[in-house]
Amino acid sequence: MGEPEKHRILMVSDFFYPNFGGVENHIYYLSQCLIKEGHKVVVMTHAYQNRSGVRYMTNGLKVYYVPWKPFLMQNTLPTFFGTLPITRTILIREKISLVHGHQAFSTLCHEALMHARTMGYKVVFTDHSLYGFSDVGSIHMNKVLQFTLADVTQAICVSHTSKENTVLRSGLPPEKVYVIPNAVDTAMFTPAPERLSRDEIVIVVISRLVYRKGADLLVEVIPEVCRLHPNVRFIVGGDGPKRVRLEEMREKHSLQDRVDMLGAVPHAKVRSVLITGHIFLNSSLTEAFCIAILEAASCGLLTVSTRVGGVPEAFVRCYLSCFVPLVQVLPDDMVVLAAPDPTTMVHAITRAIYMLPQIDPQDMHNRMKKLYSWPDVARRTEIVYNRALKCSNPPLLDRLSRYATSQKKNGLLRYLTCGTWAGKIFCIVMIVNFLLWRLLQLWKTYILFVDIDKPDKDIEVVPDIQVPKFQHEETPFGSRKEESF
Repeated sequence: MGEPEKHRILMVSDFFYPNFGGVENHIYYLSQCLIKEGHKVVVMTHAYQNRSGVRYMTNGLKVYYVPWKPFLMQNTLPTFFGTLPITRTILIREKISLVHGHQAFSTLCHEALMHARTMGYKVVFTDHSLYGFSDVGSIHMNKVLQFTLADVTQAICVSHTSKENTVLRSGLPPEKVYVIPNAVDTAMFTPAPERLSRDEIVIVVISRLVYRKGADLLVEVIPEVCRLHPNVRFIVGGDGPKRVRLEEMREKHSLQDRVDMLGAVPHAKVRSVLITGHIFLNSSLTEAFCIAILEAASCGLLTVSTRVGGVPEAFVRCYLSCFVPLVQVLPDDMVVLAAPDPTTMVHAITRAIYMLPQIDPQDMHNRMKKLYSWPDVARRTEIVYNRALKCSNPPLLDRLSRYATSQKKNGLLRYLTCGTWAGKIFCIVMIVNFLLWRLLQLWKTYILFVDIDKPDKDIEVVPDIQVPKFQHEETPFGSRKEESF
């Protein structure tokens, strides 16, 4: 058998380093594992303050910080067609074979996927979050997602709950959506060298202090736990608009000596905070797949979490079609689940405190190595890439029917849910984008006197450079050491 085909992948999202979060970690670690498998990976994101242009990270991961400033919540201003020239340049310059967009909230992701499909590239989309159906923001976001995913080649979700949510919101056929869970860098998140004394129980919370992450739930849970258990102390890391409520709670109940507020914690220092505690508390009200509880479990902490979204689900740990017995995100002896209710959460924390004598942090860490790993995620993502590249590439007119009309599938009439008027508007957007792409080719051909039969020759293709392995390959991303070579 010949050597497996190597891909040239463009990762696109508004969320990447130096910003920190689950999406940023996912893109970075997945890219590193794909590079180690021999694939070429390039990242495209928007500029961060003075960080603009091309930068390099560990193992030669190339990052294009395009000169677009964030507009709202780290997202660029939607322009529909404004990013077409620079997206075209990167795709041709890097000889990209497949585009992989991340996160439904990313404006840059949606625009890049639209431009890539216009130019005939295969695209894959990964959804990292859960969204509702009733509020104005969710309705708008779901309509945008319908437009983007109407022509996507394949899609990935991080949990079965997320898959169901994405299929309902976008109208994608379920067979085009794959479930590949997140993972954790167990080499970075290791237990404390010595086991902590249980004379004082430390409960750690590291989260954005916003409504969706259950900050209001913490305001009610922390005082009650402190009242019931005099030997319990809380460490709260994170920042956000709900931090004021936690500060007021601490003042009201005189818990200044039992609740430490650390503020925002850089990702490189998360492990040093986690290993100071015995229990990790996750109070999220919605969660597609919580990487934070994996990081805590890898550090040997017993986890108490709300039973929401993809956290409690039983999912298949498999290579897409190779089924094995169902398991939870974490086994029962590593996590205590509770409803997002203050009383239930207090009972769950009490149960976790009594379970602590049976917890072996090193054994928990060793089990996490087997349960979740980024090389496993990369191998499964490769399978999705291979299937995407084998899909047909219909012409524009055939693809437009996916936006505006109905199509027959298995003898049944399937109506796309883009809407009576929205479908027509989406078609106009795609037609205009196609015309702008062709005009851009013709303009470049006329200005630079390029052969009209080779309209993309105006862009110089960069050579592939074999980057030497770094001495500290496992250095967490975000260090200056990784940026230059």
